[in-house]
Amino acid sequence: MRVYLDHAATSPMPPAVLDAYVDALRVVGNPSSIHGAGQAARELLETGRDAVAASIGADPAEVVLTGGGTEAVNLAIKGLYWGRAPRRRIVVPDGEHHATVDAVEWLASHEGALLDRVPVDELGRIRVDALADVLGAHADDVALVTALWANNEVGTVQPVAEIAALAAAHGVPLHLDAIAAYGQEPIDVRALPGLTALSLAAHKIGGPAGVGALFLTRTAPVEPLLHGGAQQRARSGTQDAAGAAAFGVAAARAVDGLAERSVRIGRLRDRLVDGIRAAVPDAVLCGDPEPGGRLASNAHFTFPGCDGDALLFLLDLAGFAVSTGAACAAGVSEPSHVLAAMGVPEDAARGALRFTLGDDTTDDDIDALVAAVPGVVAQARAAGLSSREPTLGR
Repeated sequence: MRVYLDHAATSPMPPAVLDAYVDALRVVGNPSSIHGAGQAARELLETGRDAVAASIGADPAEVVLTGGGTEAVNLAIKGLYWGRAPRRRIVVPDGEHHATVDAVEWLASHEGALLDRVPVDELGRIRVDALADVLGAHADDVALVTALWANNEVGTVQPVAEIAALAAAHGVPLHLDAIAAYGQEPIDVRALPGLTALSLAAHKIGGPAGVGALFLTRTAPVEPLLHGGAQQRARSGTQDAAGAAAFGVAAARAVDGLAERSVRIGRLRDRLVDGIRAAVPDAVLCGDPEPGGRLASNAHFTFPGCDGDALLFLLDLAGFAVSTGAACAAGVSEPSHVLAAMGVPEDAARGALRFTLGDDTTDDDIDALVAAVPGVVAQARAAGLSSREPTLGR
C-alpha cells in the first residue's frame, strides 16, 4: 500500500487536468505568432489565464504567467524593490518560504537592501503589532512588505486583511506568497485593498510543475527579471500555452466546491491529529491548534527523541510519503528555520514531520498512518539512542 501525504510539496494531477495538458501539448504554435497555428496556441493560453484570474477575483490583464512559484515570488520581490528605488527597506517576517528568504538576502548582499524582520509568535503567526511599528518608523523608505498567506510548513493562516490594511495605510506595496494557501483558502484580491502582488503555483493544486502566476495591480511599479521580447508585462519569454491551459483547468477545479472540500479534508486532518496524539502522547502539534487557524490539509508534529529524516525514511518503507518540511529544503540536514522563528528548541525541531492531505486522502489512509506511527517512532528513538557517543560511568 502506498499512501501519499505530501500534497504541500506537490499534488497529483487529476485526470481532467492531465487530459487538458496532453491535448494542449499537441497544439503546435507560438502564442505570439499571428498565423492560425499561433492563434490557436494563444487561445489556449488566454483561456488558461482567464481561469487563473477568475480563481482569485482578478482581471486577466493583471495575471503574469511565470515558470513556477519561485519565479513569481522573485519577480514580485525583486521587481518591486527595483521599481521603488531609491527606497531600500524590505519588510519581511521571520519563517518565510526560502523563495522569499533567499530573494531578500540576495538583494541585501548584492543591492544594498535593508531588511526589517518582523517576528512571528509561537504559532507561526506574524506579529501585526511589530509590523505596525516597523511601518510607522520607516514607511517613507520601505520598498515593499512581503509575507506568506499561510505558512507552508506548519499551516498557520496569517492575518492577511490586517497586513494589507497596514500596508495600504502607509502607502507601501504588499506582496503575498499565496502558494501554500491557494486552493485551500478563499482568495479574493479585491477584498485586500493594500495588495499589490500575489504569487501562485500550479503544481500545488494539481496542475503541472514549472507553471506559476503573479497577480500584479495595473499600477504596480515592477521591473522585470527577464528581458527579451516583452511578451507579458514584467516578463519576457515565449509563453507556455499548454501549461497555462492545464493551470486554468486546475484553478477552476480548485475553487469549485472549495468550502465543502475544506470541510471534508479538515475532518480527516482532525482525525489524523487526534490519532497521533493518542498513539504518541508526547508528540507536539506545531502551528495554530485551532482548526480554523491553520490550513485544512496540514498537520505538523515534532516527535521528541527522534530525527525527522529517520521518521521519514521509516514511514516511506512502510508505504507512507510525508515530509520533514518544505520540499525546497529537502536533503538539508538542519532544523527548520520556521520552527526556530517560532521558538521551538533545536533538538525538538529536528524531530519534525509534516503531513499534508489532498482530495484523494481517505479515512483508511489516516487510520493506517496512525497505526504505523508508534512503531516508527519507537524505531527512530532506538536508532537515535544507538547513535550517541558512549560515556564512561562515574
